[in-house]
Order: sequence, then structure tokens, then C-alpha cells
Amino acid sequence: MRGVAVVAGGLLLIAGTVLVVVADQQRVDALEEAKAAVVRAEQSLEATRDANYRYAEQLTGLRTALAAQETLLSDTTGFLP
Repeated sequence: MRGVAVVAGGLLLIAGTVLVVVADQQRVDALEEAKAAVVRAEQSLEATRDANYRYAEQLTGLRTALAAQETLLSDTTGFLP
């Protein structure tokens, strides 16, 4: 009976160790996946920021052209070129 208890205890110990190792590996995999998601999000944010800067430059040019056209349209005297 003692031998059965020792074998059962040994099997439980081995199973517990395997369970801890598998859980740790899953944690490491999840951590790596989270880090990869952060890197992808940072790259996406940087690309979006660059696009926003380009759009801001275009918008500034368009606003300048619009202001010039509004000046021409608001001239009721006809003296402006």
C-alpha cells in the first residue's frame, strides 16, 4: 500500500510540475504576443501621425488658397487684381 501511495504521489508531483511548466510557457507566449501587439500599434500610430502631418500641410496650402479666393470674391470695388 505504501508503494502505491509513493507511486501515486510521484505521478501527482510529475503532473503538477508539467502543469506549472505548461502554464509558464503559455504566460511567456501571451507576453510575447502582447509585446508584438504593442509594436504593431506603435507602428500604426506612427504611420497615422505621418499621414496627419502630410494632410495638415495640404490643408494649410488649401486654406491659403481659399483665403486668397475669398479676398478676390469680397472685392466689390473691382480694384483688386
